[in-house]
Amino acid sequence: QVQLVASGGGLVQAGGSLRLSCAASGRTINSYAMGWFRQAPGNEREFVAAITSSGSNTLYAEVVKGRFTISRDNAENTVYLQMSSLKPEDTAVYYCAMRTSGGSFYNVRTYDYWGQGTQVTVSS
Repeated sequence: QVQLVASGGGLVQAGGSLRLSCAASGRTINSYAMGWFRQAPGNEREFVAAITSSGSNTLYAEVVKGRFTISRDNAENTVYLQMSSLKPEDTAVYYCAMRTSGGSFYNVRTYDYWGQGTQVTVSS
């Protein structure tokens, strides 16, 4: 079975940085696109970033562009989200996900497997 474990969240001051990790087991990730999504209380889960299987292309939500960087280490079977210049509005549970077939990188429904999420809280 596929398992994605997200980690690295925590409490950080506005302007600070965090790096989230998503470790996969049960299947190698080298053939699959990976994504990060986030969900704040009362809101739907929203797209944050995605990366193609080789890492050659990345996509970002407009609100995080220039501040967040998605990357992957296929040898370690891990995907990362480096977050900098964090803002209080970035506060959410962050989820990593795996896409095993085609579809929009931006659509939650495109992804087949999900991690448990890790809480990111940005204070003023």
